[in-house]
Amino acid sequence: MKKHLFGTLCFFVTYFAGAQTKITNLRCENLHNPLGLETLQPRFSWQLQSTSRNVLQTSYRILVADDPAKLESDNGNMWDSKQVNSGESVWIPYAGKPLQPARYYYWKVMVWDNKGGAASSDSVAYWQMGLLQAADWGNAKWIGYNEMDPAKRIVPGIHAPGGNKDYKTRVSGDHILPVLRKSFTINKPVRRATAFVSGVGHYELHINGAKVGDHFLAPGWTFYDKRVLYNAFDVTKQVTNGVNAIGVLLGNGFYNIPNVRYRKLLTAFGNPAMIMKLLVEYTDGTKTEIVSDNSWKAEKSPIVFSSIYSGEEYDANLEQEGWNKAGFNDASWKAATIVKGPAGKLMAEQGYPLKVMRTIPVQSVIKTSDSTYLYDFGQNASGIIHIQVKGKQGQQVKFYPVELITKDKRANQKNTGRPFYFSYTLKGKGAEEWEPRFTYYGFRYVEVVHAAPENEAKGNQAAIVNMTMLHTHNANPRIGTFSCSEELFDKTFSLIDWAIRSNMQSVVTDCPHREKLGWLEQTYLMGESIHYNYDIYHLYRKLVTDMMADQTPEGLVPDITPEYVSFEGGFRDSPEWGSAAVILPWMLYKWYGDKSVMQQAWPMMTKYVDYLGSKAKGHILSHGLGDWYDLGPKFPGMAQLTPIEITATAIYYYDIALLAQMAELLQKPAEAAKYKSLAAQVKLAFNARFFNAQTKVYSTGSQTAMAMPLVVGLVDENNRPAVFKNLVDSINKNGKALTAGDVGFHFLVQALSDGGAAQLVYDMNSREDVPGYGFQLKKGATALTESWAALEEVSNNHLMLGHLMQWFYDGLAGIRQADTSVGYRHIEIRPEPVIGVDKGKASFVSPFGTIYSEWDHQYSWRVFTITIPANTTATIYLPSPKGTTILESNMPLKSHRDIKWLGYQNGKAVFKTGSGKYKFIIR
Repeated sequence: MKKHLFGTLCFFVTYFAGAQTKITNLRCENLHNPLGLETLQPRFSWQLQSTSRNVLQTSYRILVADDPAKLESDNGNMWDSKQVNSGESVWIPYAGKPLQPARYYYWKVMVWDNKGGAASSDSVAYWQMGLLQAADWGNAKWIGYNEMDPAKRIVPGIHAPGGNKDYKTRVSGDHILPVLRKSFTINKPVRRATAFVSGVGHYELHINGAKVGDHFLAPGWTFYDKRVLYNAFDVTKQVTNGVNAIGVLLGNGFYNIPNVRYRKLLTAFGNPAMIMKLLVEYTDGTKTEIVSDNSWKAEKSPIVFSSIYSGEEYDANLEQEGWNKAGFNDASWKAATIVKGPAGKLMAEQGYPLKVMRTIPVQSVIKTSDSTYLYDFGQNASGIIHIQVKGKQGQQVKFYPVELITKDKRANQKNTGRPFYFSYTLKGKGAEEWEPRFTYYGFRYVEVVHAAPENEAKGNQAAIVNMTMLHTHNANPRIGTFSCSEELFDKTFSLIDWAIRSNMQSVVTDCPHREKLGWLEQTYLMGESIHYNYDIYHLYRKLVTDMMADQTPEGLVPDITPEYVSFEGGFRDSPEWGSAAVILPWMLYKWYGDKSVMQQAWPMMTKYVDYLGSKAKGHILSHGLGDWYDLGPKFPGMAQLTPIEITATAIYYYDIALLAQMAELLQKPAEAAKYKSLAAQVKLAFNARFFNAQTKVYSTGSQTAMAMPLVVGLVDENNRPAVFKNLVDSINKNGKALTAGDVGFHFLVQALSDGGAAQLVYDMNSREDVPGYGFQLKKGATALTESWAALEEVSNNHLMLGHLMQWFYDGLAGIRQADTSVGYRHIEIRPEPVIGVDKGKASFVSPFGTIYSEWDHQYSWRVFTITIPANTTATIYLPSPKGTTILESNMPLKSHRDIKWLGYQNGKAVFKTGSGKYKFIIR
């Protein structure tokens, strides 16, 4: 006891007298105070902030308790790690007593640093365990309005429209979209109440008349025969003493797609259903469970039609006031039906849900006919509408969301899936408000039929009092910012960012309207671009799990996941798409430092590479889509300028090379040797087949054919300078116009940036006269388009061509990590000044804290302002020819003991620093 008190006293004396170190951003499984964790060994992470430079953590102590009060006296009754001599501050695994389902646990951390300082986290963090096995759900059952006839099941889905004659005769979606309710009584003080709930396709939960949480389209979508996600909510403040009521609405999502209007595909896993367990814990230590069963009541909801692909219809006359409140008379409702439910395993949804993330007001309204008005929101984005409308009972107003309009300013859904519309039937009681619940679309405009703006409504016309766009997407936190003096680049940043947000859903979609499917190639090709802006750890971990579930017995990882429908040819089996199965686990390790994803995905990764090997002839692959949507003489589609064998085999080689590295990390020496040998064989075959040793040109010499081998490591070191020169020369000869497509442009930007040709990247992408970003902006695009030329015939909100976003961060601002670094533990700052961008700044929140890079080249000297987070180190490369003077905080560099000079390298001054804020002046 005396020893414990002495240690605690020493800690606090050191804390108050020592360095200005502070612990921030406590995370459990990379989440703040998560609910519903299913791992029995959760991992802890934190960040350090300090006013000092070169601060490194030297040791830590983690305390975990089942009561927050115990932590006040440093009583970690569940786990006390004791003081551990380690600089690790991410992914520290719990090693205490066994954890129990649905229980809350509390934790805090203490750290010591190399400056003699110490700190303790200011607040107590917590997490709650989920329901770890089926028995933890107790007697909860899947319930719905009625059971689906098994003959109507459509799994796998049918691609429609698409010439499949079968789809015309299959019935899907002819079922009731229900509301369900249950009353229960609370008769003593409540300590805590937690709702565990899932609904398929989607649900909306209410308790005592109020919606629970702010999720949209919950839970996230999966292949429901394999996995079904559930959510956990703290509803303590929503339950009251006395009679309470639970109300749930259900929608279709991908679980059941109606066979009417527009549908990219048809699925029917079952009729909408839900399962729920409400755990009420009382202050006296007792508990009550309210579960879904046939004691619940069910009725038809006012949502008379809902489709993820074609819209939603709502009849306000079917509303039953108070249906989700206590005291409502549900005697006329039928008993809920216990249904079979989805076959997949119930698993807690980890990470961030979809939410309404922004409200966008209308910019202009014009009359386009006697019965139609066009509302322009000024921005193409994913989402829904929220309306206020007045009118007579029974009047129906239709809303057609579109991203493009015709020359006469009418709705144009020709290339985004038609018809898609929302409709609202009025009950005729004052200003009525409504928004769709179980669908979304990508749009900028809304054509309103049978209603007019309130100030223009005449006679019996319904009146639109107000309408806003609700921009919906995954709530992954923003962790990056960028701006610069080049207006075109700032607009390009916005263009790409809107496409990222619009397609960052439960999966990474390509477009938010006609497809909404998780096409895999963009997940890694656009991965850095997305990652620099948003924390996508959990989203990408879900994608890996989706791919593991969808892998075929032969080893194929299909082009889309979840694979609701099997496409044909390259649209199901393209190596550049399926290789996400290997590349994403590697990316998650490099970005966040989490090795566990590689470990879990190892069987999938190796099986997929074996599958590719079985299709190769002489180590060369020749199937797939290739450099999709490259800019050639024909309408864009499959690769035109680069042979499919180039991109397919190059990505195959890259997969093998990554497996060799991962095998070493996972301590699999035999596998590492196997893949190193295989990689060497593929490299030899690739160069023998495609490389001209005399001209130093690969295949057709296209931008993709030259850049991709440089980046993935297929070019022999002695040939790299010549190959790179040929790439640059060919671009200059072609007038600095880009031609690479979905696959190749990522590698082109990286090859030029890594090769020191930042000015060429700028020159290619800072113009409006040829297809590219400036060209799209000049045509009026507000989100990145599917084609370089912003063709109206294809999507105008598309994710796949936004690779310049990565260059803004790791090229212009130079924020990256060393090749040997993991999780940005060792940072590199390599700003690449270009003529045309005099000023700029970027920030990025790494697992250890915020990295900041700012440059100002307006004067005869250059100024670089850089921030490196605590518990990391950095190597800084600043453009500075020999003979220039370098100052930091107005003092010569050599005067700083905390900055280590390393010399000059390729026209750059190189030095090493620790954490801190730095201001370098070069003159």
